[in-house]
Amino acid sequence: MALKIAFVCVGNSARSQIAEGLAKALASQLNLDVEVYSAGSHPVGYIHPLAIRVMREIGIDISNQRSKHLREIPLKELDYVFVLCKEQECPYIPYGKLIDWKLPDPSAVNGNIEEKLEAFRKVRDLLKERIENFFRKELGA
Repeated sequence: MALKIAFVCVGNSARSQIAEGLAKALASQLNLDVEVYSAGSHPVGYIHPLAIRVMREIGIDISNQRSKHLREIPLKELDYVFVLCKEQECPYIPYGKLIDWKLPDPSAVNGNIEEKLEAFRKVRDLLKERIENFFRKELGA
């Protein structure tokens, strides 16, 4: 039976979308039986273009993912819920084991394009490391 995990935040356009793409790619590479979801309490309706860009830099295409509301994923079936919000009010999910990975919102960074890209890359790299560690610890990957 597949392990079901979800990455949640408010807008479901940057952090949680990056995490969904990373987890799906890593699970596939490691041949893990994992179903991966992402959602937000107030989805903005698009994937942030810089999230798509920094994921393409590492060979992962998330452009076909979409911004989703929490109601659109199987909340009651989740084994783990990763909450990624830091500065906003994060959604409360009463299902699955809650893991709090408070990360800054890269889409909130002001500055030039390079500064914004750096913020997205930092979040991407942190998420990659944490997801790899989670799969290693929980699934022996």
